[in-house]
Amino acid sequence: MWHFFPENYMWSYQIVRMISQSYFGGGEVNEILDAASRMKLGEYESFHQEWMGLGNKSLTIANDAMDKGYKETARSGFLRAANYFRTAEFFLQPDDERKLPTYLKGVESFRKGGELLASPPKAINIPFEHAMLPGYYFEAPGQSKGPLMIMFGGLDSTAEELYYGPAQLLNERGISLLALDGPGQGGALRIHHIHSRHDYNTAGTAAYEWAIDNLDVDPERIGVMAVSMGGYMAARCAAFEPRFKACAIWGAVYDYNDVWAKRPDHHPLAKILQHIFGVEGMPAARAKLQHYNLRGVAEKIQMPTYIVHGEDDRQNTVDNAYNVYNDLTCPRWLKIIPTSSTGSSHCQVDNITETYEMYDWLKDQLTK
Repeated sequence: MWHFFPENYMWSYQIVRMISQSYFGGGEVNEILDAASRMKLGEYESFHQEWMGLGNKSLTIANDAMDKGYKETARSGFLRAANYFRTAEFFLQPDDERKLPTYLKGVESFRKGGELLASPPKAINIPFEHAMLPGYYFEAPGQSKGPLMIMFGGLDSTAEELYYGPAQLLNERGISLLALDGPGQGGALRIHHIHSRHDYNTAGTAAYEWAIDNLDVDPERIGVMAVSMGGYMAARCAAFEPRFKACAIWGAVYDYNDVWAKRPDHHPLAKILQHIFGVEGMPAARAKLQHYNLRGVAEKIQMPTYIVHGEDDRQNTVDNAYNVYNDLTCPRWLKIIPTSSTGSSHCQVDNITETYEMYDWLKDQLTK
């Protein structure tokens, strides 16, 4: 992976992540690089302010275009603004009073931009225990009783972010997408206070049953997928919900406790991890992490399963992919992008085209 900040992997990763999403309307490459050049490495306030500045600039462009009736330009501006605001919120600590307003500003911008798409997504809320799992239904055009993928993000993803790539790549292959904030994610955490849980299959089953009751989809052609930490979530859902017909693991997680065992208590995401779990202090968070593994779980998966993973993944090392694959007893596919190739970083942000084979595989599984 190319490093804008050679001394700081985490900051560089966020820059490359944004560049990757820019190809799907989630930013503009030169705006991103210009903002990065003004950041003061290691000063998180600088990181926040630069992304907020880009978000507000794009939002102004969008509002001005709407006033003039230029809906195409407005749509582009709103969608860029949404992703810039999402990134501005990324490193804000849970007790920062700006965190929720920044998140909500991104959601509002996304929904305004989404309304201007040729096929606007439908904002949905799935009842889940005491509250709701928010998300979006991106319907593939002309697909009455068609196939559906249910998708969760990762540790820090939001349902809105899943538009910038997955929704578009699935829709153009004739597959609708139900993109969700699961427990510990996006609005499920920030608005409904639903914390993460190791038995993520409860959310997968709730989503499946809501989909067959409320969407014009084929119950026999519904799959599940997730990205980053979601590699654990998707596998867990597939293991305990046999009605899914395919499982796509975009970045495997065999043992999330092992991932964090290599990270210090002052890791940049430590406070966010505690917030997601609803605990105070890393000892309590590490106690929760002990339950996040696929030992005795992966072998329960019955449906065809596809794993894509980068050999140079520095967040969830490649051994996670090998361990999950070797425990699977179902029909299985594994794609490892070698370190010598672009796309070998975490979740292929350094070459998203390396994931296209996964989407083609899903098309084979669900549309033929």
